[in-house]
Amino acid sequence: MTNRWLVPFLNLGHLLDHLAMLVFPTAVVAIGREWGKPYSELLPLALGSFIAFGAFAIPAGWLADRWSRYRVLTIFFFGIGAALFLTGFAQNGWQIAAGLTVIGAFAAIYHPVGIAMLVAKPERMGITLGWNGLWGNLGLAFAAILTGAMVDSVGWRAAFFVPGVLCMLSGVLFLMLVKDPGKAQKKSKSLGLHVDNRMMIRIFAIMLVATACGGVIFNSTTIAMPKVFDERLAALTQTSFGIGVLVAAVYTTAAFAQVVVGKLIDRFEMRRLMIGIGLVQIPMLYLAANLEGWAMLGAAFLMMLGVFGQIPLNDAIVGKYVADEYRARVYGIRYVVTLGVAAFAVPMISALHRTEGGFSNVFMVLALLASGVFISAFFFPTRDELTRLKAKLEVQTA
Repeated sequence: MTNRWLVPFLNLGHLLDHLAMLVFPTAVVAIGREWGKPYSELLPLALGSFIAFGAFAIPAGWLADRWSRYRVLTIFFFGIGAALFLTGFAQNGWQIAAGLTVIGAFAAIYHPVGIAMLVAKPERMGITLGWNGLWGNLGLAFAAILTGAMVDSVGWRAAFFVPGVLCMLSGVLFLMLVKDPGKAQKKSKSLGLHVDNRMMIRIFAIMLVATACGGVIFNSTTIAMPKVFDERLAALTQTSFGIGVLVAAVYTTAAFAQVVVGKLIDRFEMRRLMIGIGLVQIPMLYLAANLEGWAMLGAAFLMMLGVFGQIPLNDAIVGKYVADEYRARVYGIRYVVTLGVAAFAVPMISALHRTEGGFSNVFMVLALLASGVFISAFFFPTRDELTRLKAKLEVQTA
């Protein structure tokens, strides 16, 4: 009997993970109005959550590989739900900061554990990661629209209460419907068995450079987008819900880039795809630095196509080159680097937003980082190079 509910709940977990992390960046506009404090002062309260989002990825991956991925993912659903709910009762900035940090710690579980479970079977890995990435991006969209709706109709506290209950309810259904798939496979068909140490170091060095730069870009764009739209799309809408709808529309439509890239991963070499993603990101980030109104909305959509499209490429590298029994730990290392560096986005946005250029300066810095992703792609091994190395190693071990 197949474990038919496993993948749907892994996808749902990805949605809830990103939804939880993006509630505050949308709600902060309303909190600022209620407390009479500026955006640049309140946004740094989220710094702890993004540091924890990266720092706790390694212990989560280690625990999952050594104990149980299924049980650790169960902790994710209930833990992040309870943390969201409790944060809704915060009475001051320090309480919000503490609550957000706990949210980040539980949110850190998903990527090293959920993605490792998802790619346990390498067949059609690209499209599987693509659809999972789409669900994660829908979490970004739902965070914007749900938080906007709650803020306008009930208040910002409800924006934490409602998703908190949804996460805990999902945990109950996960235990009821999903069977424990068991421990990681000791033997894997991963291509990682056919590369030597030198090539492995080269691949992961490139991956870490690309994902570190990409992590800052992803975090910066998703954190700043509600406030960017609040400032630059005032002619289109002036309510939290309206801003949430526009952000959600951009995230939802751009999210399908992950499905497309996922299909391409199964057909083309990743080096070409990485170069193509860079060619989209750099000019769109530059344009976003200088546009307003409908033009800004269009540039934001094209920009997020490139930002979201990079995500399945990064996960596919680990899925293809690392044996299943080690994947959760390696994903943990990847995400602690990516998300740890990405935590830099919060103080960077806060500092640059206070400058004369505001968000224009933010996008210019991100365009420079996108250049780093683009350049690193040229050093990624080609498919022919990997095929020759595989043949050479097979001869040596015959």
